[in-house]
Amino acid sequence: MKTSNSFRVYFTIKSDKARNGKAPLYVSVTVNKEKAYIALKETVSLAIWDFGKGGVKGTRDEARLINNYIEDVRLALGNCYKELLLKGKLITPKTIKSLFLGEADETLTLNKLMAYHNETSGKSLDPATLKHYRVTQRYLTKFVISQYHADDLLLKDIDFSFIQNFDAFLRNYHPLDHHKPLKDNGIKIHLKRLKKMIHLAMHMDWIERDPFATFRIKMKRVSREFLTDVELAAIEEKEFDIERLRLIQDLFIFSCYTGMAYGDLMSLKPQQVVIAEDGEKWIRTFRCKTDEPVNFPLLPRAVAILEKYKGNARALYTKSVFPILSNQKVNSYLKEIADFCGVHKNLTFHMARHTFATTVTLSNGVPIETVSKILGHTKVSTTQIYARVVERKLQADMKYLKNKLAEKALTV
Repeated sequence: MKTSNSFRVYFTIKSDKARNGKAPLYVSVTVNKEKAYIALKETVSLAIWDFGKGGVKGTRDEARLINNYIEDVRLALGNCYKELLLKGKLITPKTIKSLFLGEADETLTLNKLMAYHNETSGKSLDPATLKHYRVTQRYLTKFVISQYHADDLLLKDIDFSFIQNFDAFLRNYHPLDHHKPLKDNGIKIHLKRLKKMIHLAMHMDWIERDPFATFRIKMKRVSREFLTDVELAAIEEKEFDIERLRLIQDLFIFSCYTGMAYGDLMSLKPQQVVIAEDGEKWIRTFRCKTDEPVNFPLLPRAVAILEKYKGNARALYTKSVFPILSNQKVNSYLKEIADFCGVHKNLTFHMARHTFATTVTLSNGVPIETVSKILGHTKVSTTQIYARVVERKLQADMKYLKNKLAEKALTV
């Protein structure tokens, strides 16, 4: 890790651009062997220029004026270097040149990449996904400040060791607020987001090589929690006196019987609940996260909850099916509901989606392809990660197989 820079200023003239015996004056700024030239608003007679000293020969007025000007420029460039150093800014010949000339810096840096990503991807990404990218970007900013003592980094300096060190930084990072330290998969998700931004830079020809070329990101398969029949029934049957808990209870149960994610549920509009040709109520919408079309009939339990919120003042005000709450508040209240209902699991709203995939559908024999369509997954393999065959379904399948084999044995 570099914490210091070599800085050098040298003055020269461009003889090949000379006119009438005078050539334009230039200053060369070098930082860590990188060089940038700045054209100065002076011309110097070829006859009096000393290439060895980088100045004008002689003591005449013309020589003194130009040499004084050179020293003023040298001092100004030195001050630019010190200003960047004191502010913890990125120090390159280009950043010094930009500061000296008072112009916008066109250097390709990590901050510029992150800003460009947010600007260009903001319209195609779900707002919640873009919010997660901003979290990754905040971690990257903290890492650069900690590791490089600067507020930005050249894209060309992002290499394999940068990624390794960022990985280590995330593993050792302990938040000072209420957030918990990152787990292995959480760290790898941040690395995946960085990888996507780096690949964007490659497509833009901002960098030539891929620092992730030999860096492998392998997610660990984790067991996704869901509610059993008994736990789901405990939440459904519990009667709450507190209005906010009744609302969260209804939203959670609705999701358990529809598989709708929090964002999709909060953005659900009355016109997206339709009466189909079969006379049943259907939801016809698009997933916020993937923009995939989602069409499915509603189960009676979900229909009952819909009817309950018809005419709800808060929902009417937001022109939505249900009153709108923040995901943070919903998950906070779900912890209270879990305690009241004796559910000893980390109850989150997304667990309702897992419960729909397992306890409500797959364990009752609904084909995984159907479940995948209802969940709005683009691939069945995604549904296989969410859902698992629960013991009741496993027992039923094995009992069916046992009976089949017994019947076959009797016919032999």
